Amino acid sequence: MDSGTLISFLAVDLLLVCVPGADWAYVIGAGLRGRSVGLAVTGLVSGYALHTALAAAGLAVLVAGSPAVLTALTVAGAAYLVWLGWSVLRRPGVPQAGEAVEQDRWRVFLRGATISGLNPKGLLLYLSVLPQFLVTHDARLPVPAQTAGLGLLHMACCAAVYATVGVLARRLLGARPAAARAVTRTSGAAMLGIGAFLLVQRLALGG
Repeated sequence: MDSGTLISFLAVDLLLVCVPGADWAYVIGAGLRGRSVGLAVTGLVSGYALHTALAAAGLAVLVAGSPAVLTALTVAGAAYLVWLGWSVLRRPGVPQAGEAVEQDRWRVFLRGATISGLNPKGLLLYLSVLPQFLVTHDARLPVPAQTAGLGLLHMACCAAVYATVGVLARRLLGARPAAARAVTRTSGAAMLGIGAFLLVQRLALGG
């Protein structure tokens, strides 16, 4: 895989990662609620690590070739987004004291891993976008190694972008409860809307 291919993938990947979605909403909420941004980001990246491992093992190709499985995964991810978005709208994140940082550390990590693991945008990347950058002919590295390399690059992009978003949210919105509440409500509404759209779309296609 040449440097041109890597740069092209990086450009597309950064574009996808920088589009606000469920991952952004979660890391912003974690920062505003006084939870560890690092744990939230680690959880999100862990979900994509699982995607990378499955893709490198060839399971992503099998899933992409099975409409029923792909639909089930998409519906599960969309339903989770709807539930998460509704939860955020009911309890929008507001700046909290640092005492909450140590609470439910495992839950912060696990929810992050679940969000990215079921994120439809992540499924799109690994099932549709990433395979387009794999070199199948005259390649120095086998396809599984290329897949793992691109997956690791995606994880690095996620870690850098989400950590920046979480830290900025805490610093810029930490002293502005009204603005923080508006941002989290907007994120929650976006998650709920995206999840509902994907559910309706998938159910219509299935019907």
